[in-house]
Amino acid sequence: QVQLVESGGGLVQAGGSLRLSCATSRNMFGFDTVGWYRQAPGKQRDLVATMTSGGSTNYADSVKGRFGISRDNPKNTAYLQMNSLKPDDTAVYFCRAVRGGAVYWGRGTQVTVSS
Repeated sequence: QVQLVESGGGLVQAGGSLRLSCATSRNMFGFDTVGWYRQAPGKQRDLVATMTSGGSTNYADSVKGRFGISRDNPKNTAYLQMNSLKPDDTAVYFCRAVRGGAVYWGRGTQVTVSS
């Protein structure tokens, strides 16, 4: 069973930064894609950023230039560096990994950005 555990969320003022981590129970090399999604209260879960095993990245327009996704394969961890945070970035952030067609989710970490 693959487990994903997010950490690094918290309360930050607008303009600040946070780095989220996603620790996996399986070798990161085995994941085809690792990504971050977020869900604000009353809204659907939306894509934030993804990274393939080959290093290709994809970002939501709303975070381009502010967020950066990375993965440290030897540490079995993926990261989301979030800069210039805005109140609209407030949400629960989820880590997602895909391996051989199977999709795995973490339980999420809360990010709150105050104005």
